[in-house]
Amino acid sequence: MTSERKAFCPLLRKPCIGQECQLYVQLRGANPNTGEPIDKWDCSLAWTPILLIENSQQQLRTASAVESFRNELILSQKAMARAHESLIDQMALLIGKQLLGERAARATDLAEVDKRG
Repeated sequence: MTSERKAFCPLLRKPCIGQECQLYVQLRGANPNTGEPIDKWDCSLAWTPILLIENSQQQLRTASAVESFRNELILSQKAMARAHESLIDQMALLIGKQLLGERAARATDLAEVDKRG
């Protein structure tokens, strides 16, 4: 239900002067409450509630997108950490095998020295 009132300017404290006023603007888009298309001239002060609602909706969408990005980033970081741990384990295993090989070679060398000596 809409009520038609005579436009009164709270700044001028007299009836609205319409398009002669710098605050009188055209708004095109969709009503954030109903989704109905809007293409209307009105005072900026009258548009403020609709613009605030639209702004709140956009902030919610942005927050949702940031949260989604954060979740994807966390999954990626966890996968990278698992890959890093796996690489460290493989390197430790290779280094361990190399050290065992060097010890075995030293032991063989010492055994040969004992046989000679």
